Amino acid sequence: LISVYIPKGKQLHEIIGTLQQEQGTADNIKSDLTRSHVVDSLGKVIQRLKLLKKTPERGLVMFCGALPPEGGGPLGSEVVKVWEIDPPKDLKQYLYRCDDHFHVDILKDMLKDDNLIGFLAIDAKDAGWGLLHGDKIEVLSQTGSGVAGKHRQGGQSAKRFQKLREMELSYFYNRVAGTTREYFIDIYPVKGLIISGPGPTKEDFINGNYLEYRLQNMIINTIDAGYSGAEGIREAFAKSGELLSDFRMVEEKKLIEDLFREVNSHSGLGVYGLQDVIELLKNNVVKILIITDDTNLNRVEGICRRCQHLQEVIVERRDVIPKKTEYASKPCPRCNAMEVEPNEQDIVDYL
Repeated sequence: LISVYIPKGKQLHEIIGTLQQEQGTADNIKSDLTRSHVVDSLGKVIQRLKLLKKTPERGLVMFCGALPPEGGGPLGSEVVKVWEIDPPKDLKQYLYRCDDHFHVDILKDMLKDDNLIGFLAIDAKDAGWGLLHGDKIEVLSQTGSGVAGKHRQGGQSAKRFQKLREMELSYFYNRVAGTTREYFIDIYPVKGLIISGPGPTKEDFINGNYLEYRLQNMIINTIDAGYSGAEGIREAFAKSGELLSDFRMVEEKKLIEDLFREVNSHSGLGVYGLQDVIELLKNNVVKILIITDDTNLNRVEGICRRCQHLQEVIVERRDVIPKKTEYASKPCPRCNAMEVEPNEQDIVDYL
């Protein structure tokens, strides 16, 4: 099975040349059937790439391989199929793999939730980091501070003890700031940051400007909590419902305002209405798609098993079963065969 990831800006003739070299290498495969499948699959990918004038704007992902026919079949009855996928984000890396499975991890990473919220639960004893994606909180890690308690040991002056403790706290804060940057800038770019913990430690940490300026500007709010570390992350999440609701409401309000501004300006950059949106999605020119929570629609299709003629309609949920029954009980309008297979799909999944 062939997986090819072509980053934006990559010259197609270079990719075609590489795949042609791989075709030559495939001659060394011992199994006649496997060798034939690999050569045919590479040939099909090369053929499709030659039809393109240039690499698409965001890049291109192609999967190709010899797969069993629908309904199954004996060894040797496999059919070579190819899929071209427009990546949801700019593709920045090249990948070619010939394997026993398609490599989809890069695409999966692109589909991860962009609306991530970071959590930091901190006091003088320890700190913990958490990540909110969707409605699920994930504890990433926690660490101890190594900072001495507030009560000094015998033989130390109060002034010296306080100075040493402040130095230890400063070192701990810098360590926490570094880990926070790694998590919430480098690994999981977040939209906002919530800092929690008992006592004044969280405020001292924030006011001391230990955080990188990008994270400092992302702080949504602080939460007074009884715990820090991993337990503090779970406590902060439990207390942050209203806070997160307000934050997301502001983001959603801005999206709606942007939509209506474009619609009212007649710029052509803002469109509403189901059919218009579907046409634009089919033309691959949609940047942001807004769907209301209470959408009660399904797409029902009828596919003729004999001639592959497709009928489709969008109906309210209560009309799904009657429409599927209608498709199944009537002949195909193209070939008149009684072989129409009905299927349904939620409108959100379809879009």
